[in-house]
Amino acid sequence: MAVPLSPVRPPEAGPLEQRELRALDIIRRLGTIGALLLALGSLGAGAAPVLNPVQDIPVLRLFARIPTVSLAICFAGMGMLVVGWLLLGRFARPGRARLASRAQLTRTLVMWLTPLMFIPPLFSRDVYSYLAQSEIVHRGMDPYSLGPAQALGVADPLTSGVSNMWRETPAPYGPLFLKLGSWISAIVGDNIVAGVLLQRALALAGVALIIWALPRLAQRFGVEPATALWLGAANPLVLFHLVAGAHNEALGIGLMVAGLELGIRRLPVRVTGDTAPPLARGEVLFIVLGAAVITLGAAVKINAIIALGFFGVMIARRWHGRITDLLRAAALVTGVFAVVMVAVCLGTGLGFGWVGALGTPGLVRSWISPTAELANLGGVLGIALGLGNHTNALVSILQLAGTALAGLITAKFLWDSFRWRYRPIIGLGVSLGAFMMLHVAMQPWWLLWAVIPLAAAAGTSRFRVAASVASVALAFLAAPPGSTFDGRSFVVPQAYLAAALVVAVAVVVVWRRAPLLLKRDPQPVA
Repeated sequence: MAVPLSPVRPPEAGPLEQRELRALDIIRRLGTIGALLLALGSLGAGAAPVLNPVQDIPVLRLFARIPTVSLAICFAGMGMLVVGWLLLGRFARPGRARLASRAQLTRTLVMWLTPLMFIPPLFSRDVYSYLAQSEIVHRGMDPYSLGPAQALGVADPLTSGVSNMWRETPAPYGPLFLKLGSWISAIVGDNIVAGVLLQRALALAGVALIIWALPRLAQRFGVEPATALWLGAANPLVLFHLVAGAHNEALGIGLMVAGLELGIRRLPVRVTGDTAPPLARGEVLFIVLGAAVITLGAAVKINAIIALGFFGVMIARRWHGRITDLLRAAALVTGVFAVVMVAVCLGTGLGFGWVGALGTPGLVRSWISPTAELANLGGVLGIALGLGNHTNALVSILQLAGTALAGLITAKFLWDSFRWRYRPIIGLGVSLGAFMMLHVAMQPWWLLWAVIPLAAAAGTSRFRVAASVASVALAFLAAPPGSTFDGRSFVVPQAYLAAALVVAVAVVVVWRRAPLLLKRDPQPVA
């Protein structure tokens, strides 16, 4: 079974013809208009700070006074971006005689994300937690033992932006991320707008790493780079949550995939049964560099640590594929991880308190989490049967069971990847997906931990369809304000209805301008 570990170029596809280029231009305009609508709507329906500076800006403050209209504008923009992304996928399907180039997809992605770079946060208020916890570090206090309310005070403007549930909880983020955030705090002080923009700049740095690494990894694993870039980097979840939401998953995932790309850059192609070639010049250096960069990703979000296991499998298979090689690779990767992580923990002055705070996200239960909903169902059944409400106990039990199950899935894929049954990067995506989906606090953007590495290696149409459906569904599960509509539930259906009408009109216009896009693609699809 051939499993490429170094550059293997997929069959070449030709460039798009003239009518397809016109259609691509219309797709770009559709998505860009959607991004602009989302940016405008965010002024009134975004996760604005408590002291909203938009209220002091003539004309723009109108959006904050018509929240239902602003929400409808947001939904319309989201719908147009999602439709544009799906139409763009037509020109990124492997098996077509003509495909969009990597440069064309990158330019399209840049056009879509640019309007989202300078807007209020969307879909979540987590960025305000980042700012408050970073300020705690800047003031020389311990973010892993004190929450924003305790360290900064309830009246502090940075604390006021943090969601109530996180005001008294320690930071669950790695020391590298909080140290970077403390530098931002040193620059902006309590200027929340500037802080949000600089936190988004960190997220954009992670997105840039994804855009750089993903097509290169895909090329090494025999997947069309354009397909990987479309599914992984141009994904609506990336635009909505990593860019507009400024989540630090962007930096964690970016460092993870960049580390994998650097680490396997000098590894030769091997198939099972082949004799291992001698070490290439600089091979060990790049292995160490890759492991170090992945470790930095884990120092942002601990999830990236799973990539080290599968990276070790890649190294062991490249050497001779024996158990002793696996142990040697594990020792090498573990050694690099230990050295780099200790250096980060001590160098930042934050120590190892972050390890004890990793359970903080589990304090909230997500309604899209299978384990959380199973616990809620068990609680309801307990009440119905007269056994009492044991939901909290069930949450703890099922979270532990879910973590154990995800660990078993990871162990299985590590072993199967070592035995050449799967590509290690596929095992990585499945394992990360298991940990994300079986967590009681699962959020829509967590799916990207699985989708992005899988986009680099899973070239089957079945996976692309499943990932596309999941991405589209999850894209609409989080509301732009990052909060619920208690007492105003009527707002959401009204906004959805208005947005659906706008998107329908946009689709009709696209169909009239480029009927090619709504016809069945005659090219074979892999």
